[in-house]
Amino acid sequence: MILSGALAMGTTRLREAGIDGAARDAQLLLAQVLRIEVMRLSLERDMQVSPADMLAYEDMLDRRIAREPVSKIIGRRQFWGRDFTVTRDVLDPRPETETLIAEALTGAPPSRILDLGTGSGILAITLLAEWREAFAVATDLSDPALKVAARNATLNGVDNRLTFLASDWFARVQGRFDLIVSNPPYIAADEMPSLAPEVLGFDPQMALTPGGDGLDPYRKIAAGALAHMDPGGRLLVEIGFRQGRAVSDIFAAAGLDDVRIHPDMDGRDRVIGARAPLS
Repeated sequence: MILSGALAMGTTRLREAGIDGAARDAQLLLAQVLRIEVMRLSLERDMQVSPADMLAYEDMLDRRIAREPVSKIIGRRQFWGRDFTVTRDVLDPRPETETLIAEALTGAPPSRILDLGTGSGILAITLLAEWREAFAVATDLSDPALKVAARNATLNGVDNRLTFLASDWFARVQGRFDLIVSNPPYIAADEMPSLAPEVLGFDPQMALTPGGDGLDPYRKIAAGALAHMDPGGRLLVEIGFRQGRAVSDIFAAAGLDDVRIHPDMDGRDRVIGARAPLS
């Protein structure tokens, strides 16, 4: 089969299965199979797709129809213009998480960054790639996630400035930092059944929900933050879009200053920022 026919077939199969963005997903999967850039698909429309490649493509289409995310099928996701390896051991990076990066970059470059619950490492790695003089510590409870993050640090050339630590929040963290960031699990237990199959079936549960009301990670972060922040240091966390007021109150009650809610591109509450008192 020629490339254009394979692409049309894939798009039709995904569309008939009710997959949003069927055409784009079919392109990404076929480009992965053929080991070419997506933009080249339109230039190679008459290329012959070998039987072996067609079998591989059909397998990928089957996985996508089963609601496995494209990123988990091809093993990578772009975030802030960079490629990151993703597996079932880590949360699939979301575009709205770039809100935290954008807000962090409005401040002065830090010397030391702490990333709590790093997952695939996107926050620490992206910030180190943007701030070439900074160093970071990234924690996670999941050893498989830390291994994925370490691969991503090497992939993006920041491994010599990033230390990984198996830790339950601040439990094994030492020293102080001028920037602390986190995208913690925040989905409430009663919200889990409503998640999309791509999320519920393929992201690790421990990266999605802490159980209960979803706020326990913010309580733990607030309780330990000041002991690990330089005076005037910044704290930035991602939140669920309904959690802005609750998390702001938790941070203010813990003694953090300048607590602010920052919206994402859709205007929904997405990031809480705060500072350690200057004295």
